[in-house]
Amino acid sequence: MDDERKHTPLLVLGGTGHYGRHIVTSLLAKGQPVRVLSRNISNARQVLGEKAEIIEGDITSRPSVVEALKGVSGVVISVSAFSPKLIRKLKLIEQDSVLTVLEEAEKAGVSRLVFMSIYDIRLDVAKKFNLESAEVKLAVERALAASGLNWTVLGAPPSMEIFFAMIRGDTMVVPGGGPPALPTISPVDVGEIAAQAVLRDDLGGRRIRLAGPEPISFPEAAARISRATGKIIQFRAIPMILPRIARRVTGLLAPLNDTLYYAHHMLKYVELLNRFPADEAAEAHQHLLDTFDYTPTTLEMEVKRRQNQL
Repeated sequence: MDDERKHTPLLVLGGTGHYGRHIVTSLLAKGQPVRVLSRNISNARQVLGEKAEIIEGDITSRPSVVEALKGVSGVVISVSAFSPKLIRKLKLIEQDSVLTVLEEAEKAGVSRLVFMSIYDIRLDVAKKFNLESAEVKLAVERALAASGLNWTVLGAPPSMEIFFAMIRGDTMVVPGGGPPALPTISPVDVGEIAAQAVLRDDLGGRRIRLAGPEPISFPEAAARISRATGKIIQFRAIPMILPRIARRVTGLLAPLNDTLYYAHHMLKYVELLNRFPADEAAEAHQHLLDTFDYTPTTLEMEVKRRQNQL
C-alpha cells in the first residue's frame, strides 16, 4: 500500500449492504478513512455508526458518483439490487451504474479498485436460467479487463446466511435438498478479504474465488447449527417440482407487483443452487489462506456471532 492510500479515503459503494458493512468495518479497524455513498444518511449511520464519512447520493446518478470519487485513492464496489424494492432496477444499478463508476474512476486517476462479483460465471448457465444478475456481473468484469484500472475481482459464493434463511421455526426447509456440498463464506471474512485486497497493489488483474473453511450440505448445516445452539433443527427437503411450478406461476404474475417479480427471480436460483459446484472450493480456500492474513470463520463461529448480535 502506498502512503497516499493510508491518508486518503477509500470509497465503498454498497457500504450498508450484507457484505459492504463488513468491508467498511474492516477498513475502519485498520485506521483507514472510509467514505460511503448512501441514498439515506440517517439509515446509513444506524448501520455503520459515526466513524465512516457518509455522503448523500445515488449510484445511478453520474454527478453523485463524480462527487463520491473526489479525493479517493481506492474503491470497493459491493452493490446489489437483489431485493423486492430494487429488483426491477437490477441492470441499471448493478451494470449501467457500475460501468459509470469504472469510467469516472479511471478519469479521476483512482489507483485501486475491487469489485465484488459472484463465485463463478458461466454464460451458458446464466442464459439457460435467464439469470440477469450473472449476465450483468459478467458485463462489468469484461469492462474491467478492458480498462486501465488496477482491479481485482472477488467472486463470492453464497453467504453462510443462506443456511439460517432456510430455517422456519425448528425446521430447515430446502427446495431440492441442496447440493451434496455447498461452498459458503461468512460476511465477516468477505469484509476482511476485500479490505486487505483494496489496500494492496500486487493483486491487479486477478479474479479470486472466495470460500469458507469447507463446503457444507444443508443437512450437515442443520445438524451443526443444532449442536452450536442447543436447539434441535430438523432438515426437510421439498421436491423440486413445487418450486418449478411456483416459478411458472410467478412468471405469469410477475408484472403485477414487485414482490412477485422478486419471487420469480429467486425461484430461478433455487434450481441453480442444487447444482452449485463445490469441486474447487478447497483449493480456493487454501489460496485465500496463502494470499490474505485472516482467521477463517467456521459455521459454528458464525452461529456465535449471530447470537451475540441478538
